[in-house]
Amino acid sequence: MAVTRLDPIDRKILAELQADGRMTNVELAKRVGISAPPCLRRVRTLEEAGYIKGYHAEVDARELGFEVQVFAMVGLASQAETDLTAFENRCRAWPLVRECHMLNGEVDFILKCAAPDLSSFQRFLTGELLTTPNVASVKTSLVIRGAKDEPGVPFDVLEERLSTSA
Repeated sequence: MAVTRLDPIDRKILAELQADGRMTNVELAKRVGISAPPCLRRVRTLEEAGYIKGYHAEVDARELGFEVQVFAMVGLASQAETDLTAFENRCRAWPLVRECHMLNGEVDFILKCAAPDLSSFQRFLTGELLTTPNVASVKTSLVIRGAKDEPGVPFDVLEERLSTSA
């Protein structure tokens, strides 16, 4: 199902669930202007089609004792597909790595890491990341503070783009 095949109600459902994934189906249906049974059918269809990948609570890392966030820019010695996949699989196994993105440009991957303290991150860096096969370089940047952390996509931009292309 391509984005153009989603109707305005489907897009509104996605926007509402992105903003508040805990609302009841009845509340969601009310917000998007349809009754509850077709709303639930649409949500299930959106889940099955892969538009909705899951539902998560947004937790406060600092309140939970994760005082350190670090971005690590990783360069690999080889960018062969098997080496890229091996590195991605390694990242999935590391609990401190919360996000892993392959990039185009000077670095191959950027990792977002969360650790309880600087020494925990340093142990991960020197004991795991730097010793991983094929890792040629790592540059790290410690997060001082965050100005914006908005998950998902900007639905208002999508709606504007769709209305101008119609």
